[in-house]
Amino acid sequence: MRKVLVIGSPGSGKSVFSRTLGKLTGLPVIHLDQHYWRAGWVEPSKDEWDKQLDELLRRDSWIIDGNYSRTMDRRLEYCDTVIFIDFPKHLCTWRVLKRALRFSDRPDLAAGCDERFDLRFLRWTWNFPKRSRARVVERLERVGEKMSVVRLTTTREVEDLLSALASRFNNENGN
Repeated sequence: MRKVLVIGSPGSGKSVFSRTLGKLTGLPVIHLDQHYWRAGWVEPSKDEWDKQLDELLRRDSWIIDGNYSRTMDRRLEYCDTVIFIDFPKHLCTWRVLKRALRFSDRPDLAAGCDERFDLRFLRWTWNFPKRSRARVVERLERVGEKMSVVRLTTTREVEDLLSALASRFNNENGN
């Protein structure tokens, strides 16, 4: 496990999971939102983003969290493990709403991109299963023989995986 891709609906907990996994494994965490967005939620050009993403992917090891479906296949070529947090839409939408209402700083956002309440993003989250999930599942089925693919559908499964990995890495490190 040297290059891990963490994907899932907005509000599924990708960023929190990735930070926790990074602490357990010592792998550097890359939040795609930090690298993609420019201050004020300005998008880069496709060429600019592709060049930046290629630089990130060429690093020796990483945990990358984020979806960005246009570049998903490229990220799948580089990773050895995929964690798909596949939670129900009502849970993810609730989490996005709760997160926006807290107006707290998020370490996974780019500088100058503050958390905000946005009905369009709320709808995007609600419609993720209908709009994007089938394509994600298809891609993972296609690459599943080449790498480890883990699908987590409950908070309990997330906790169990992190607990098992904590035990594994503690044992490997002699702790």
